[in-house]
Amino acid sequence: MPQIKFPVPTTLFIASLFVSLTTFAQTQFGEWRSYGGELSSSKYSALDQINGDNFNDLEVAWRWKSVDSWISITTGNGEQWANSERIFEQLQEENPKRWRGGIAPRLSGLKVTPLMVNEILYVTTALYQCAAIDAKTGKTLWVFNPKSYEVGTPTMSIYWNHRGPAYWTDDDEERIYWGTGDAWLYAVDAKTGKPCADFGDNGRVDLTTQIPRANREDRDYLNAMSYSCASPPLVVGDVIVTGASIADRRVVKEAPPGWVQAFDVRTGKPKWIFKTIPEKGEFGNETWENDSWKYSGNSNVWTQMSADPELGLVYLPTGTPTNDFYGGHRLGDNLFAESIICVKAETGERVWHFQTVHHGVWDYDNPAAPNLLDITVDGKKIKAVAQISKQGFIYTFDRATGKPIWPIEEREVDTVTDMPGERLSPTQPFPTKPAAFEYQGVTEDDVIDFTPEIRDAALEILKDYKIGPLFTPPSMKGTLMRPGLGGGANWPGASVDPDTGILYVPSRSGYSVVHFYTPGDDLGGNLNFTHGARGGRGQGPFRLPLFKPPYSRMTAIDMNTGEHLWWVPTGAGNHIRNHEKLKDLDLPPVGGDARGGPLLTKTVLVYAEGPREGTPALVALDKATGTELGRVTLPGNPIGVPMTYMAEGKQYIALSISGSPPEIVGIALP
Repeated sequence: MPQIKFPVPTTLFIASLFVSLTTFAQTQFGEWRSYGGELSSSKYSALDQINGDNFNDLEVAWRWKSVDSWISITTGNGEQWANSERIFEQLQEENPKRWRGGIAPRLSGLKVTPLMVNEILYVTTALYQCAAIDAKTGKTLWVFNPKSYEVGTPTMSIYWNHRGPAYWTDDDEERIYWGTGDAWLYAVDAKTGKPCADFGDNGRVDLTTQIPRANREDRDYLNAMSYSCASPPLVVGDVIVTGASIADRRVVKEAPPGWVQAFDVRTGKPKWIFKTIPEKGEFGNETWENDSWKYSGNSNVWTQMSADPELGLVYLPTGTPTNDFYGGHRLGDNLFAESIICVKAETGERVWHFQTVHHGVWDYDNPAAPNLLDITVDGKKIKAVAQISKQGFIYTFDRATGKPIWPIEEREVDTVTDMPGERLSPTQPFPTKPAAFEYQGVTEDDVIDFTPEIRDAALEILKDYKIGPLFTPPSMKGTLMRPGLGGGANWPGASVDPDTGILYVPSRSGYSVVHFYTPGDDLGGNLNFTHGARGGRGQGPFRLPLFKPPYSRMTAIDMNTGEHLWWVPTGAGNHIRNHEKLKDLDLPPVGGDARGGPLLTKTVLVYAEGPREGTPALVALDKATGTELGRVTLPGNPIGVPMTYMAEGKQYIALSISGSPPEIVGIALP
């Protein structure tokens, strides 16, 4: 693993130092200017008005209904509003194949975490609209509609979604940036919502022009676009960096590569590209055997990113190559897929990298922004970066050099596979610290065993699948993967307490079974094998989970020592505890209810529950012990990750919740 350090230009260092100091002040003084609170992705705020003693007193202060139900349109008479369902009907009449499976856009995916600057919230919606909201009242101030729905269904899902925008200012001008389902990067004036005319083509930049095989006409076999954006870009100084969502349920081996792009924040002119699938003659190209780099795609940053402005560095978490579970068309380790890549913010030059999975066939994308944290290990102060993962590991490095804080060992893994043409990596990297925060792999001892009857039934089910430790190869029989393709950890990420160096990780004990088939000529496929993956819910005995609890948890890890401090199940899991075969056992909480979080403040750790049996709630935990300190009822199931801010002397917590349409709620003390 070569580790190369490039010097940071002096001018960039001075400029970025100013950004770093002001970035810390954003959460220190009650704002929330980046998806994770600041560019380090700590999801931490020093606000302390809301605490464990008064958390139960919180109430909903305002509610904002998504503007997707009534779409803002511009006509000769100025801005007007039109019913979205009626617009969708008209569009579908014009072109019945406009959307995947003929299904009109679904508005429920309000996954956004709002930004807050100068007592204004900035959000993006499931339809990729951007809106400004009064942070005290929830009143809509402006809406910009890019009309992405006119082009077609975005990558990966009929459930349209977007996780949030990015903010930039030079103290004279303020801008909001976000990518869309039809792969444009927009810039609008933060005060008015009007496009920034000097950015790209009247306020937008085409994200497909520099990426091979990325275009709006390319659709997957179910007629969704192959290239979109669903996560916020990252603004570092005067550079805006963006990843992309790329369809990974392909029936063809050709796909757009997930190259990371950067643009000038003022002009929209391209600044650099980092090629996550390197071309001929470039570092890492030899890890794509038989010229598979020429057609392979994905290896993209579909989630959030983080940055250290003082060092002038950006950290890119990449995902699996095409296709997620079969690598016979792309033999080799496949750099820079499933890697943490550190690049210079100004130029995109690689400083160091670490590949967390070689030749990935488990869909173990790096799913969240790496957390930047300052720790003291054996008396030495270290500026560190920690990457949580779907597989339940945390990979921790010196964020300037890429040197592991604790050894990461290459260990032999099972490579025996019945997939024709496949060749797996003989080793995979295993961190020695911290210990895994989730269950890994499957043995007979792992099955649910509340009663002998339940255990025996679970063991019978287990016989139908191939089982084994983490990184057991996929198989034609069907391999039980644990964690499953959703993790372990996923895009909500982790929180960091800067005062203690403690990392708080929400996770779920999911599992998946992958089944393979050869896509026929009727689908236009040229892959040897593609796949259908299903999660573990409902596959256990008597409609119970197949494995032991907890089914979701929060884990606190001291990153100064690498030791776990505590873990607690997140939620009672009453849909399991009240099952007819378990209700007389008086089981303790088993988890399975966590939906959103974490959010960390000076006083409490916050996450959201959306139980199948019970009341949705925002929950506060004691940071030192995990003990529940309070909860407040939510008017709908949580969707996105909560954030907090101060407006006119009052602290609020805001998050998105389900509904028709979905909403964002502001929660505060009476």
